[in-house]
Amino acid sequence: MEIVSLDQLTDGARATVSGVCAVSPDLDASQLRRLSELGFIAGETVQVLRRGPGGRDPIAVRVGDTLFALRRVEARCVEVEHSR
Repeated sequence: MEIVSLDQLTDGARATVSGVCAVSPDLDASQLRRLSELGFIAGETVQVLRRGPGGRDPIAVRVGDTLFALRRVEARCVEVEHSR
């Protein structure tokens, strides 16, 4: 298993959330806390479903049974364990 950010996964890939970290100055503490409140917590399974036009924002992801659209900057802050 390797630790990567959620935005590095390919469409259809599944992984396990290992945590949320502040890797971008564009997000403040409340936005990072929001990611955790949405369900991006250690141990949760996440799947990248698809990306916006041209592989850009938003990134559609599933956490548990819930679908979310994340900006790339947000997805970059979610660390996941992924087996290649």
